[in-house]
Formats: sequence, C-alpha cells, structure tokens
Amino acid sequence: MMYAYQYLRATVIISALLLPGTSSLAAAAITDSPGIRMLEEIQTVITDLAEQAKPSVVNLFPISAAGRPRESGADRTPSASGSGSGLIVDNEGHIVTNNHVIGDALEVEVRLSDKTKLIAQVVGKDPDTDLALLKVTVDRALPFAHFGDSSTVRVGQWVLAVGNPFGLDRTVTLGVVSGIGRENINLSRYENFIQTDASINPGNSGGPLFNLRGEVIGINTAIINFAQGIGFAIPSNMTKQIIQQLIARGKVVRGWLGVGIQPLTPELAKKFGVAEGEGVLVNEVFEKDPAAEAGIKPGDIILTIDGSVVDSPNKLSRLIGVLPPGAAPKIEVVRDFTRQVLTVPLSERRDTAVVASLPQSRTEVKLGLDLQDLSAGLAEKFKLRETRGVLITKVDPGSLAHAEGLREGDLIKEVNRADVATVGEFTSAIAKVRRGDTVLIRVLRESRAFYVVLKSTE
Repeated sequence: MMYAYQYLRATVIISALLLPGTSSLAAAAITDSPGIRMLEEIQTVITDLAEQAKPSVVNLFPISAAGRPRESGADRTPSASGSGSGLIVDNEGHIVTNNHVIGDALEVEVRLSDKTKLIAQVVGKDPDTDLALLKVTVDRALPFAHFGDSSTVRVGQWVLAVGNPFGLDRTVTLGVVSGIGRENINLSRYENFIQTDASINPGNSGGPLFNLRGEVIGINTAIINFAQGIGFAIPSNMTKQIIQQLIARGKVVRGWLGVGIQPLTPELAKKFGVAEGEGVLVNEVFEKDPAAEAGIKPGDIILTIDGSVVDSPNKLSRLIGVLPPGAAPKIEVVRDFTRQVLTVPLSERRDTAVVASLPQSRTEVKLGLDLQDLSAGLAEKFKLRETRGVLITKVDPGSLAHAEGLREGDLIKEVNRADVATVGEFTSAIAKVRRGDTVLIRVLRESRAFYVVLKSTE
C-alpha cells in the first residue's frame, strides 16, 4: 500500500509541476525528487526483466506439407495453426508452445532472438490443455526460462507478456492478473486459466507470462476477439506437469474415474441435501470402471478429491486428470444425506467424462409426458443398451418436461431415487408425490445419464 501511495503521490506532483507556466527550476527540482527516484527504480525492474525474458522467447512457423513455413497474422482459434510464439524451457532445447500453433505439423521452423533459424521436431502434443512440446538440436547453450509456482498467483499482481504478435518479434507488454481459475471458456478440456489485461494479440499464443521475479507463471493461449484487455494463460504448474509427461512418454496419460457427472442446480442440491454449488452430481457409474469397483453410485455427490474442493464438473475432471493411472485418491461423497470417504484406484483415461447440463427448473406446469414400456425394438431405435425402463414417446411443447430438456427417446430409470422399470411403476411412484412437490428423475439418453427436477401437478 505504501508503494501505491508513493507512486500516486509522485504522479500527482509531477503533473502539477509540469503544467504550463511551471518554471524550469521547479521542473528540474522534481527530477531528483524521491517520487521520481522510486518510479525510476520500478521502471528499471521492468526493463531489466524484459531484457532478461526476451532471449528465451522464440518465433515459431509450422512447416507445411510443401516444406514451407506458414506465416499468418490472422487471428486464430485453438483448432487453427499458424505462426506463434514459444518458450525455451531447458538447456536441452525443449520448447513449449500451444498445440493450436503447430496444428498437424511434424516440424516447425524456430527463429531465435539472435535471428538464428532452426528446425524443431514435435516431441508430443496435448490437445486437452492446448500445449505442445518441441525440441531443437544445437551445439551451444540456449537461454531458457524458469517456471514459477502458479498456485501463488494473486489477482492484481503485475505481469509481463512476451511474444511475437503480428510478426513483431519479442514484443513486451505490461499488465496485471485480472482473474484466476477461469474455466468454461471452451478453449480446451482442462481449463484453469489465468486472466490478464497485459496486451495479447495474434502471434502471442504460446509465449510466456512472467511475474516480476522473472519466473514464468503461465503460457499465453487465447484472447477474446470482441473484448480488449482480456487474455488467458495456462498456469505454469499445469504446464510443467504436461512437459514432464511429454518428455517421458511423448504423450499425456491421465487417470480415469468412470462416472458421468453434472452440476448441481438449486433444486438438485435441495433434493440431495447439500448446499447450492457444493460438489457435483454423479448421474452414471460405468460398469467395471474404478468408481463402480470402489462403490460410488448414481446420486452420490462428490465433494472433495484428496481434500481439494470440487465445485464444478470442470474442477472434478481437472483434479482426476492430473493424477496418473494407479493413483488412489480419497473421494468424499454425500449419499442419502450422509458423508463418507471412498478410496478409488484410478485406471487409464479413455474417451471423455460424461457431463450433462440442463436448464434450471421453471414455473409449475403439467409434466407433459407420454410414456411406454421399453421393448427390444424401441431400444434399438433409440440406441439404448437397456432392456427395461420407461420410455418417453412424446413431450408436449411448452411443458415443464420440454423446458427441462427431456425429449422423445429418453428412458426414465428412477423417480425420487426409486428404480422404475415399467409405466405402472412410474405411475405408482408419481402417485406418492403430493401436488407442488418436486420430482427427481434420472434419465438415460443413448449412452449418457442425467438427473432433472420437475414440479409435480395434480
């Protein structure tokens, strides 16, 4: 706070003394004031940092099938490749960048700060975090950067972004951390971005975000096209984990839990006896996978993994994804309003975790469902692996069921945590619900399951 006060005080004094009519004697006096000296010290820190940081930053040009580097100043999304930035991370010539910078290229032209041009081979890529690792072979020591601990990053701290926007080599921009833990940006599967207002432009992708100690706390990955001063960086701790696996294996191997999950709406939270936003809801447990073997069940609320709070499906996927196969995290769940801790040995991740997200409940209207017992023919028609259940054959437009995302072909498996296998069982379960109460329904749609809360009617 004292620094901020002195900085502002010095700025005000300078502005006042340099107004029109200010004497040259007064202007000369201010140049040797404590405020000016402090500003110069801060400026020196930043300029020294810039000089220290720039040599480890490289310009990258993926080599096309025709053997020519692709150069582009156009804006890019994570699915498109083009020129970008990279960071030398060790004395063996490894360079980290974004996966979307190199695309499908197997070789990349690397331009160093001394204008040297080298050809890098792609060591490995991880599209799930939008990171890639390259390697150049050179007979001299290359300048490389050191990673800091991104878990200590705080909103408001100063940062320096270095990159090659629009082909302008090693451009340096100064800003602050605007936010941490940003997710649901839809840039990659595992999102935990650092948000910064340090100017990031096309060509900055893959470049570093430094703290004032000269440590890399993030790898710049994206901007929001329609906004100014909003850029995102992949945290250094995540980057280090990916680099270690790519060097060791050439690919990233992640743990697999084997559940379908969805966020908790206020209505679902109330039904399952937890606070809003506390944990995520397990809507499906895959047979013979780790969660099933450890005793996790549909309807469990996962609260923590090895003590880390789980407050979103993204967070759960990320916490499991950083663990290797064979790890056995302790998972705290709520089941029937009771907390318990299960130890779950993880297997290797296959495709994707199943995440279902439906709109929140709306106003009271009729359920608006036509139902039928599941037959073999209907199961085949709607790509269902089940042999029993209550099939939705029609959803009335404008009904609550329609508003909540239910549709023809959905298979109802539970009503208020009780299994239902026939229309008769469904009717009996609904008959026990009083008018105005909510109804918790578990639905299977093709290969995914989810829960939804409906308001009962007469």
